[in-house]
Amino acid sequence: MGMNVVVTDATPAGTQTARVLLEDVPNPVTLRDLIRHRVREEVARFNANPVERFNGLVAPADAEWQLNGYQLRKPRVLDWEKQAKVALHSFAHNGFFVFVGDRQVEDLDEELTLAESDEVSFVRLVQLVGG
Repeated sequence: MGMNVVVTDATPAGTQTARVLLEDVPNPVTLRDLIRHRVREEVARFNANPVERFNGLVAPADAEWQLNGYQLRKPRVLDWEKQAKVALHSFAHNGFFVFVGDRQVEDLDEELTLAESDEVSFVRLVQLVGG
């Protein structure tokens, strides 16, 4: 059975830009699988009610970054696997960092044993573009 994990997005200066509760996260979980879980959930929420603005870790292809998310040219259903692939590639190329509490996680295949009190922070360095 999975657990609930609080995930935040932050700027390099430490300003929190988003906060969400991920449900049913396996524990332990690799960072790779945690990123995939996060992207799958945010894309599923978006696809349930597609609008012109997507607020997620990775920008869909042809989307333009704006203050509160990514502006799509027109609402459409997104492919979470494409989004996850871009997110994993971006992490591997320093597009964002991940912290569990105060500890930076640098290896996608590191197994994380999370506590209910842990907060996972995604610190974005550049705007990411996906599919």
